[in-house]
Amino acid sequence: MKSIKIKSLIREVTGKTSTNSVRKDGNVPCVLYGGDEVLHFTATEIGFKDLVYTAAALTVVLDFGDNKKNAILQDIQFHPVSDKILHADFYEIHDDKPVTMDIPVELSGSAPGVLNSGGVLSRNKRKLRVKALPGNLPDSLNVDISTLELGDKFYASELESEDFELLHPENTVVCQVRTSRAAMALPEDEETEEGAEGAEGAEGAEGAEGAEGAETPKEGSQDSKE
Repeated sequence: MKSIKIKSLIREVTGKTSTNSVRKDGNVPCVLYGGDEVLHFTATEIGFKDLVYTAAALTVVLDFGDNKKNAILQDIQFHPVSDKILHADFYEIHDDKPVTMDIPVELSGSAPGVLNSGGVLSRNKRKLRVKALPGNLPDSLNVDISTLELGDKFYASELESEDFELLHPENTVVCQVRTSRAAMALPEDEETEEGAEGAEGAEGAEGAEGAEGAETPKEGSQDSKE
């Protein structure tokens, strides 16, 4: 799995006043868990650009100068209005200890059920939670949809690997090819229109017959005698 480096600085002072000062300077207050001790530090907000604004799963190297820590982003908080990063939690990773991460799902190929049968591809899971040793964490999970016909589903169990554990039930649907709503509604609509046209035709025919009967005088009537 790819990793990015974030330059970090240990926070000697913590607390609300210190935290507000950190943010005013364009930095983000952070905490690192999972090590021998909880570590409070700061990092520049721009340093999160390649970590946060991407769909890829990445590990992080927190660079404290003479000391570096390998970690994963565990939680991040944004300002509800400005979207500025308010706080970030990291979890230190070790080569011999499994970690849990959400890994993005990537699709490859074209589904025959979409191309040939007018189906719609529905993506039920864009990320899947995976547990593995840091060295075995995949960058992404590839799903080949080139065999999916109309009504077919791709299950999480089809992505099983010896390198990692999927933390989802085996019957979890990752994606599927479904019949489009337009296709399901079309036969009924056509039948309704044909039925309406048939009814109108029948009514018109009956009206025409009645009109012809009214114009043709019956034998023995007063008009016939005249």
